[in-house]
Amino acid sequence: MGVQGESPTTSRGVQPPPNLGLVDGLVQLSAAVQAVVARVAAGADLSMAQARLLGVLRDRQPSMAQLAGLLELDKSSATGLIDRAERRGLVRRVDVPEDGRSFRVLLTAKGRRLTEELADEVARGVAALTDGLSEADRRKLAHLAGRVVVHDATARGIDLSTSTN
Repeated sequence: MGVQGESPTTSRGVQPPPNLGLVDGLVQLSAAVQAVVARVAAGADLSMAQARLLGVLRDRQPSMAQLAGLLELDKSSATGLIDRAERRGLVRRVDVPEDGRSFRVLLTAKGRRLTEELADEVARGVAALTDGLSEADRRKLAHLAGRVVVHDATARGIDLSTSTN
């Protein structure tokens, strides 16, 4: 038993984690993950918005409207983001034959290489955040996080499919 005023410890002498509650726990986890992404993006001289753009384009070729929705940007902001990435040689626009006013955004070979490098670095950073969890807990966290993301996207009318059509 610990001294009054001290935090209790487990039988192995390790302090149990504080119960942050759902809101604080998710907000603080989100901040920790965003910090990992920000560090990785900064290391590649990218803004967070540019890193998110590359992340979205890893497994899909969205139209401009879809991309703006996925990134939660208005059309002019998404256009500026794409323009900057295009100038860096990371993305290209491809016309949509069935709609002359629309285009899809694709990663270039350079953009794909950078995206894969960034994804690997982010994966290492997130893995470090979850080092204290068992493999079963990491799988459970991944499953629950996926359910939250899908539910939120569905509620906001965002298509998360990775179809390139």
